[in-house]
Amino acid sequence: MEGDAGVLTAKVRAFRALHERGCFVIPNPWDAGGARLLERIGFKALATTSSGLAWSLGRRDTETPLDETLANLRAIAGAVGIPVNADFEGGFAIEPADVAANVARAVGTGVAGLSIEDSTGDAAEPLFEFALAVERVRAARRAIDASGTGVLLTGRSEGFIAGRSDLTETIRRLTAYAEAGAECLYAPGLRSMADIAAVVNAVAPRPVNVLVGAAFTTVAELAAAGVRRISVGGALARTAWGAFLGAAQEIAARGTFGGFASAVSFSELDASLGRLDFPA
Repeated sequence: MEGDAGVLTAKVRAFRALHERGCFVIPNPWDAGGARLLERIGFKALATTSSGLAWSLGRRDTETPLDETLANLRAIAGAVGIPVNADFEGGFAIEPADVAANVARAVGTGVAGLSIEDSTGDAAEPLFEFALAVERVRAARRAIDASGTGVLLTGRSEGFIAGRSDLTETIRRLTAYAEAGAECLYAPGLRSMADIAAVVNAVAPRPVNVLVGAAFTTVAELAAAGVRRISVGGALARTAWGAFLGAAQEIAARGTFGGFASAVSFSELDASLGRLDFPA
């Protein structure tokens, strides 16, 4: 296993403890600098974002190759002293054996958690066939168990963001992923509190992650519904790009620089991103 096993073990244990009670937020940085700033703000855990990483590299979401994704996981996990969950997309493979091989590589990067999703990327058949989707989660579970790392496995069903907004099918899949070894369940795209509560109840006592990419709810409301974990996906990246594009378009169109007014100061960023104060 790559990395410092002692640090990894501590992070995995801390991540697992966060899932035992209450509700916590894991914001999604796409690079080491953002990860360290989020840690300084006080977040207890982080998650990577495939879309945020892809955009920073001039690509569309899901177009980042496995090796570059692994390097990003290693960089972010190594930059902070708190647990990091890996957005591992669909495992960068179709067949369960290949998913398992890739998961075995991912758990060696220092991440404390990892998610596997069931989206195919094919608009005609956006979700993997049910039995195959379940077996892919089971293969990820076996790979994690074989690694001895204790990395927490999240099973994701993508229907609500892939054109298959069927709550019954989503719950069927999440329940099956839990039975296959997923320890946290996640259906990105849920916006109705009734739907969210239905998922929480269906997979209980397993914890549920909810994606918040717009101001449709609050941490307090989700906590009251029994949600254990909240992530923001590419929303922080979109917010950053919005400020970047707004300032650049103002310069190009008007020759003015008002967009810089909300910028963080040079000295604040420089001071916040000093040397690491924990084992690398």
